[in-house]
Order: sequence, then structure tokens, then C-alpha cells
Amino acid sequence: MVYIYKKIISGKPYYYLRISKRNGKQVVTKDIAYLGGDIKEARGKIMNLPRYNEEIRKSYRKINLFLETEYYLHKAEKLKLKQNEFLDEQLTQIEAIKLHYLENFEREDLQSKKEIIKSFAINFAYNTTSIEGNTITLKQAQNLLEEGKTPKDKTLREIYDVQNTEATFIELLTNKQKISQKLIKTIHEKLMVNIDKRIGYRIKDIRVFQSHFDSTPGSYVRADMDMLIDWYKNNEKELHPLVLASLFHHKFEKIHPFSDGNGRTGRMMVNFILMDKGYPPMIIYKKDRSMYLDALASADKININKIDKKYKELVEFMSGEMISSYWSLFL
Repeated sequence: MVYIYKKIISGKPYYYLRISKRNGKQVVTKDIAYLGGDIKEARGKIMNLPRYNEEIRKSYRKINLFLETEYYLHKAEKLKLKQNEFLDEQLTQIEAIKLHYLENFEREDLQSKKEIIKSFAINFAYNTTSIEGNTITLKQAQNLLEEGKTPKDKTLREIYDVQNTEATFIELLTNKQKISQKLIKTIHEKLMVNIDKRIGYRIKDIRVFQSHFDSTPGSYVRADMDMLIDWYKNNEKELHPLVLASLFHHKFEKIHPFSDGNGRTGRMMVNFILMDKGYPPMIIYKKDRSMYLDALASADKININKIDKKYKELVEFMSGEMISSYWSLFL
């Protein structure tokens, strides 16, 4: 296996192509080529090593991931980024993602864009519905959404759940509206087609399963949603878009305005906010469900109108998911 290794000497980076081979029970590691002290130089040299072409080809995706992330991190580091109380070193990584998104994905031809978005939408639909208990696998979701093959061992509710989520996300790509009560209720209604007839804000009290907070009483849902929209408008130019989306998500989930579909609607709204602000969409992974719920719970005592440092755990979690999902699906 070959990969790029970065050494830091006196604060300056030096890049090497390194090979790792198993020799009996031992793993032998050796630097086989010096790629320079500049990531742009390294990007050029890596493709001009015919002696190691076969090894590089086998590890191309991993090598390319390193080169792209390192290159755009360097670009982001040169920006005069405003210090953020919720984002530490992750701020540079998030801005590196935005730069890559604007300079690469946005400049792709239409067909390539469609393919990337389709792949993202499938993965998003699978993960966001799985968090809520949908048992359709990623492979089944791919077969369903790409080829129309209905999984035989799943309920109609689960099938509609995945289909509705993908379709609603695709529609968001061309939605030029601003956040409003109407937009949120429309997104929820589309997600609930053939699943639950209870659309619109609930008027009854509910208890959120396994939660450590009391959701808004039914008679106050509209008032709290009015406050949430006002909070968003008052802070959308003050907060970093990922912080804005993360805090909005938590406040929305705490209100729990619908009888069903709050989590799916909330995660859809996260992506609406990010894309509206020029950032790529993100996925919260099923495998990280426990950490996700814990991160949300860490902020449960915060008032709906407040911005508190207790949100840092949630923002850091969301940052990690965004970084992971972006480089997995947009590179």
C-alpha cells in the first residue's frame, strides 16, 4: 500500500510517498519518493512516478483524498477567518469544504452533477430514515431509487419513507424560498405522503420517546415556531451557516411541532439552510445515531431564544458529520 506522509519540521511541511508492506509478521514502511514542501508541487509530482504507477493506481482514491483535503485546507488557512466560539480547528476544515464545493462540484458538467447529487440523495435518504428506525438497507435503497426494485421484505411505509425523502431533497435543490412556516410545513407534508395523514402543526401534547426534555405543549406550537423563525432571521447574518443550521435543528426538535416526522424534517432543514448559504449538504450517519442524540440532548436546557456555549458539543458533532460526508460523496 502506498500513501502520502507529511512531516513537519520547524513548522514547515514536507511530503513523501510512502510504501507499507507486510514482511512475515512485521509491517515494513519506507519513503520511496520526496514530493516537495508544497502541496501544489506534490500534486504534480505524484502523477510523474512511472516506477510506482501500479501501486499509486491501487491507492488512488486515498491519495487523491489526501491531496485534495490538504490543498484546500491550505487555501482556507490563507483566508482571514473570523474566530468562532463554536468552531475551533474545524472552522478551517468547513471552509476548505466550501472552497472545494464551489471550485469543483459547481463547475462540473450537468450530467456529472446529477450523478453526484443522486448518490448523495440516496445516502441521505437511507441514513436519515434509518435513524428513525427504517430497516431498508443502503443496497436496497440504491436498488429502489436507481432501478425501481422494491425490496420484498419491507413495509410500504418504509418504502414510501425512503422515496419521499429522496424526492423532497431533490426538490430543495431548486427551492429559492426563504425559511418560513409555509416552507417547513410543505417539506413535512412531502415527507409524510402515504405515511401519516397528520400534517400541519400538532395541537395535542406529545411525549418524545427517550427524550430528556418536554416538547412544546400543543396549544403553544405555533407561537414557538413563530419565535424560532424570528430567532433565525435575527441570527442568520451573525452566525456561521453550520452553527446556524445546528442551533436551528436543535431548537426545532425541542419544539417538535409535528405529530410525526420531526427528525426527518429537521435534518432536511439543516441541508436547506446550508445550501441556501452556499455550503454543500451533509449527512448525519445512522452509525452515529447515539452520538447524535447525545449531542442534541446536551443542549436541551437552553431556552429557544438563547445562544449558549452548551451548543458547542452539538456543533462539533455536526461539523464532524459534514466533513466526513462531504469528502466521501463529493470528491
